[in-house]
Amino acid sequence: MRLPPWHLHLDVWLLFASVEALYLVALRRRRRSTGLRGASARKVTLFSLGVAVLWLGADWPLHDLAERYLYSMHMVQHLLFTLVAPPLLIAGLPDWLLREILRPRAVSRVVRFLTRPLVALIVFNGVLLFSHWPAVVDASVRSEPLHFGLHVLIVASAFVMWWPVMSPLPEMPALPPPGQMLYLFLQSLAPTVPASFLTFGSTPLYPVYASFPRIWGIDALTDQLIAGLTMKLAGGLILWGFIAAIFFRWFAQEQRDGWDALQWRNFEREVRAEMKL
Repeated sequence: MRLPPWHLHLDVWLLFASVEALYLVALRRRRRSTGLRGASARKVTLFSLGVAVLWLGADWPLHDLAERYLYSMHMVQHLLFTLVAPPLLIAGLPDWLLREILRPRAVSRVVRFLTRPLVALIVFNGVLLFSHWPAVVDASVRSEPLHFGLHVLIVASAFVMWWPVMSPLPEMPALPPPGQMLYLFLQSLAPTVPASFLTFGSTPLYPVYASFPRIWGIDALTDQLIAGLTMKLAGGLILWGFIAAIFFRWFAQEQRDGWDALQWRNFEREVRAEMKL
């Protein structure tokens, strides 16, 4: 199995090395100014893994396969950018650093609005549909700046989507476990529409990918089928894995501490608030 010729994406290396360096510098300054550890070793590991996943998706060979040969690799790239890297990055960000990022009032207001569960679902899935629109895919493949901007938008929308599940800030809390499971269940249904077009399409949905050189004996329609199955099955497996983990953790907590009626009331209040949007 031959891969595309190796190509150094210097901009990718510089970008993600800078992100990792800024994170580590922030932790070091925190320790110097307060005498406290900026983050636990676990958080540093999770954040670094998140950066590594973004780098994997944006560098050779996945980037070259995704942009010059196979739409299925493009789909793998997007899954890494939306369902793998963001939860790792959020889990690796200490609460004090998040508060620093959200300190400007305008930033805080925008983030508070966008991370409301119903808004977050709409934003993320709106970006999902937009980024898979044939004209947008065609334009992004042909324009490197547009391609980069689209990836930034995708990753940002994924942060918004994961916040109601993973927020570490009590002032911007995550949903209670029942709400998290319902939220992720709804999110697992959303990609069904674009995945169905890809899986059951009888003609290439993306002509630009049909025009690319074939690699590994995969024709355009097979490539499209693999992309649809990747979106639905691999994406669903990740989301349902989170649902299962949340359920078993919640069940263990209920067994240990007993049923929390206040948590249910908070969940009901959140649902009513979302319905009023």
